[in-house]
Amino acid sequence: MSDMQQDVPHPGFFAVDFYCGAGGTTRGMIDAGGYVIAGIDKDETCWKTYVRNNSNTSLDREPPQYLALDMFEASDDYPEGQQQEVWEQLRRLIPQFRNRFPNLPLMFAICAPCQSFTKFVQRNMTEKRSETRMRDQNLLAQTLDFIDEFEPELVMSENVASIKTGRLRHVWQDFRNSLILMGYDVDDRRVCASNFGIPQRRRRSILIAIKRQELRRQEQPVLIPEQDVDAELQTVQQAIDHLPSLDPGDESMDVPNHVCRNLTELNRKRLMALQPGEPNFNLANSDFGDLSLDCHRRLEAKGKRGFGDVYTRMRPDRPSPTITTRFHSVSNGRFGHYAPQQVRAISLREGAALQSFSDDYQFYGTGMDPIARMIGNAVPPVLARFMSQWAVNQWQERSHA
Repeated sequence: MSDMQQDVPHPGFFAVDFYCGAGGTTRGMIDAGGYVIAGIDKDETCWKTYVRNNSNTSLDREPPQYLALDMFEASDDYPEGQQQEVWEQLRRLIPQFRNRFPNLPLMFAICAPCQSFTKFVQRNMTEKRSETRMRDQNLLAQTLDFIDEFEPELVMSENVASIKTGRLRHVWQDFRNSLILMGYDVDDRRVCASNFGIPQRRRRSILIAIKRQELRRQEQPVLIPEQDVDAELQTVQQAIDHLPSLDPGDESMDVPNHVCRNLTELNRKRLMALQPGEPNFNLANSDFGDLSLDCHRRLEAKGKRGFGDVYTRMRPDRPSPTITTRFHSVSNGRFGHYAPQQVRAISLREGAALQSFSDDYQFYGTGMDPIARMIGNAVPPVLARFMSQWAVNQWQERSHA
């Protein structure tokens, strides 16, 4: 750590971001006044995006160290594991800040990849993909020994809403119970991102744990807010209307990542045939004739119905649906632009805006798909900012009580 300049502010807390991806959680913690020591993620393709967008605003103003390491322990069955290297790096980095600023809290953000916990299970997965999903279900448990050794004052975790009640709810519950046994007061609850000023209906499970202090051995309640009372509801139009207009397949030369996929003539007609928010069931009687989906016809023949939101358009006056890793394709959800003059799927930049990334947060990657995955997998920075700041405030109140 370089010498501090007098005009550079002190941070309010330190943090390590486990499974950091492209940096949504890190950006939120920095915006909340934190100094992020390191981000850990085995995906090396996120490195450039993470480092270039997340310089700390306090102390040395350097970006966090990006540790491109696999959190699992190496074994005969899984030789790719690099947990020993993670231990070596964190034992080198964390004490520097702990020793220099002993009164500042340390936060571990642990937002494990959510695909393993989603209620939508991909069919016909390859054996290798299935093994990866099963292994990733243990990612939360991989951090418990790190929590035990470094004793962060705060732990924050985010995942899909269904991790709390779905078939793998025991993973979340075991993590929660382990933290309680380690001396933390814990709360977890499901929240919607739109209640925090984010222009997106994104339901997530949030867990926050606060270390009980030496003088307070008794458990104290932790009650995570279900909304930011100071935030106003943000709509799709408010979030993306300022961006330049695009035709299908176009890319803006002025706005980073403002690029959208091309459309077939059939899909162009489908978007033109529907009003914003209208379901695709109405495509059977469009002005262009019957544009209904083949899969829907087959289901209707069996007396069933398919998903009504694919190949449809967002409403401008409401928050968007959940931004997934495939939001740049109209075949994967209600991801059509609302404006009649922009008959296309939303752009990468627009998806990022609906995730609450600022327009100058530039994503780097080869092709659209890798960048869409970075954006869709991210924790919305505004949500991470609110939750980390709230957790720090709770810790400070307890310290001064």
